[in-house]
Amino acid sequence: MTTTVEDYRSVGHALASPVSDEQLWEVAAGFLAAGLEDGEQAVYFDDEGTSARVLERMADDGVAVAGPLRDGRISIVPAEATRRALVSPPEELHRAITGTIDGALDAGFRGVRVCGLLRHGLQRSTGGTLVDCDRVLDRALRGRPARMLCLYDRVRFPAELIEGMRGVHDTELVTPAVYDDGLLRITASGVAAARVAGELDHSNRPRIRKLLESALDRALRAPDAPPDITLDLSSLRFLDVAGAVGLVHAAEEFPSAHRLVLTGVRPRVQRTLDRCGAPFAAQLVVHPRRPPDDPPAGEQDVR
Repeated sequence: MTTTVEDYRSVGHALASPVSDEQLWEVAAGFLAAGLEDGEQAVYFDDEGTSARVLERMADDGVAVAGPLRDGRISIVPAEATRRALVSPPEELHRAITGTIDGALDAGFRGVRVCGLLRHGLQRSTGGTLVDCDRVLDRALRGRPARMLCLYDRVRFPAELIEGMRGVHDTELVTPAVYDDGLLRITASGVAAARVAGELDHSNRPRIRKLLESALDRALRAPDAPPDITLDLSSLRFLDVAGAVGLVHAAEEFPSAHRLVLTGVRPRVQRTLDRCGAPFAAQLVVHPRRPPDDPPAGEQDVR
């Protein structure tokens, strides 16, 4: 039976089945970041050019990525090599993962964390299915200082394959959301705080309004609730004009003892907010996005 966990550090060989791309970037970035904190090498097997989004999300989360990319703490396996491994015979796949682990240990890391999008494995024509390959990976990992998160999202992989994968993994990593429509993902980060990622437009704007109304209602009813309602917008890449107006108007309706605080606001989103009156809303506080503590300008930067 598969056990579900929410702690990235409790993952050994686990799967995750995100419902959206935003959740996919979230879980991959969180898993790799936990490895960096534990002194492990973080290895991402790229496919379909997804590594850029994972690195972007890590930067959104305040994780420095340019330095680790330069010194090998983060290693990106190129798409061509990833796809070749995903359709290779099982014994070659076993050697590839074993070599990845040995390479990390030889480089002085405590262990290795591996994840990546595995869609190209659906094109296997010989040597068994993806489920068979996952059993091979499990054998390569057992007894070694290695952790692997297999990403089988519900956008790219058929439901029957994901269910089959649950049968060969002891653990499934889950990351609950307040809301996720495939375009916008909202996760709770505190009593009166939430993370908003993706794109906010006419299709999901009412959800933000409902979220703010509920958070303010709780703040007014609970004597120990914080006065500020905080939205982390570090991963909000697009905000339309009506959405910006909605945030400004919502803040203007807050009682004088409460504020709407927007943190990690990207320049493009801030420009939209500014055009819609944010600087003149007394109960609205906007904190711009600040880069993590990375090497000086001129080094590699994905932000």
